[in-house]
Amino acid sequence: MEDKVRAHAVINGRVQGVFFRMETHKAALRHHVNGWVKNNRDGTVEAVFEGEKANVEAVLSWCGHGPPRARVEQVKMEWEPFSGKYLNFSIRY
Repeated sequence: MEDKVRAHAVINGRVQGVFFRMETHKAALRHHVNGWVKNNRDGTVEAVFEGEKANVEAVLSWCGHGPPRARVEQVKMEWEPFSGKYLNFSIRY
């Protein structure tokens, strides 16, 4: 079994008002990744992804382009210690 990982990402660009959170939620569910996603006041989208490394990497890769109306300019990502505290993937408001 592969090791579990945690990634903390901040996505910059035209990422609010384009269904980025909802589509990130769908991508996380598709890849069996837990955590959360939210809009930040500065116009970025922030997310934490936990799960099998390959699955987390797949969701991060998706974040590099996002949904059709998004224009992702940058994904800043840091690996953090896996917590295992998320039982699902949620959208935070």
